[in-house]
Amino acid sequence: MNNDLLRLPATELIEGYRTARFSPVEVCRATFDAIAALNPTLNAFQHLDEDGALLQARRSQERWSRGAPIGALDGVPATVKDNILTKGWPTLSGSRTVDPQQAWEEDAPGTARLREAGAVLIGKTTMPEFAWKVMTDSPLFGITRNPWNPGFTPGGSSGGAAAATAAGLGVLALASDGGGSIRVPASRCGLVGLKPTHGRVADYPPSRFGTNSNIGPITRTVRDCALMMNVIARPDPRDWYGLPPHEGDYLDALAGGVKGLRLAWSPDLGSGVAVDPEVAMAAHKAVEVFRALGAQVDEIAIDPALYALGSRSYFVLRCVMQAGLLRALPPARLPLMDPYLLASCRENDFDVVAYSEAEQDRRRFGVALNLLLDGYDALVCPTIQSLPEPVEAKTPEPFLTAIFNASRHPAISIPCGLSSAGLPIGVQLVAAHSQEAKLLRIAAAFEAEHGFAPLPIGPKV
Repeated sequence: MNNDLLRLPATELIEGYRTARFSPVEVCRATFDAIAALNPTLNAFQHLDEDGALLQARRSQERWSRGAPIGALDGVPATVKDNILTKGWPTLSGSRTVDPQQAWEEDAPGTARLREAGAVLIGKTTMPEFAWKVMTDSPLFGITRNPWNPGFTPGGSSGGAAAATAAGLGVLALASDGGGSIRVPASRCGLVGLKPTHGRVADYPPSRFGTNSNIGPITRTVRDCALMMNVIARPDPRDWYGLPPHEGDYLDALAGGVKGLRLAWSPDLGSGVAVDPEVAMAAHKAVEVFRALGAQVDEIAIDPALYALGSRSYFVLRCVMQAGLLRALPPARLPLMDPYLLASCRENDFDVVAYSEAEQDRRRFGVALNLLLDGYDALVCPTIQSLPEPVEAKTPEPFLTAIFNASRHPAISIPCGLSSAGLPIGVQLVAAHSQEAKLLRIAAAFEAEHGFAPLPIGPKV
């Protein structure tokens, strides 16, 4: 197993292919060697295709030998979350209620963009059933573990994506976020995770989480995140909510630093949630890094009533959408569901009036956040209030991430330190609609100054 190759970000792999220092086939083989060694412990994949990946890698290697790469990710190993369609591979959403014996004839937009850019697709990553929580386990696939310490969760619902990326089992991960499902596992695993503005990355088929749900990248570096956004953030006619094309290059946007930018800092977003002292300290230190880099940082007090407005609207809409799962399934298949998910789906029964009121609350909350962000370049806060939980613990609520799904604002989690137990902590940056480039610029300045802790890549687990 070549751990040196596994540690390289996508940008350095591309340069290595260009200069023929190593090949896509070497990287692909090293990746599958690492999967064979580590995945029995981590359980990051529900489906692997080594033969197909090696075929893609050979084709990529031939293109590079001619100096004719097909796209920006040619030869880079990438993974796809289990709820994102991938032609020829089962998409089960972590559920025993989904029949795997289907044709699986279509790629989702994000998967299609990865293929078009030459990425080597290696497998589908695990998730909790129907992405219902921010830990990753399911009756179908069992428990997914954190490569920093297998006794702890990698977060969720994109836990398999994050565990694989952090351990070197794929460089780029295509994931989804309906309440924190990209940002929480990025925080838990020491990675960069971006939830774009809703509609920035096309989604199909429509998620049961509606406009709360978003497709986005999980990567090891901010530069890789920008590179991946250049590929996947393109319109697709299958997404009814799709935004117009982004003007500009996300990689070009990384320059400029934060000097002169205005940042708002909130320790808890007005939620009143108890933030773990180590999380609070790490986030506060991140704020000081931004100040030292020349940003103006104002600590702001967010009205608890405003937080409650966003949180309540998200909760009602989530419950309505979860209840929709029960209506979509034949009664005979309900016993196949995770019993905790089934109980959650049945726990709250909201009528059409409550749903309509929640949509109005959501709009009011979104406007209020627009007005807050109108005076700042970004809002800074912890990504999640707790440290990574043991795998047998109860799943936490994503108090500090879900409200931005309700408001549809872009948000990114970046690593900002390690706990006393050596587990990653993330800080979250939030910006106005369609300002992903600005978030990446701010994140890049932090990464350049502070750096990210080395990932646990290799046969240590």
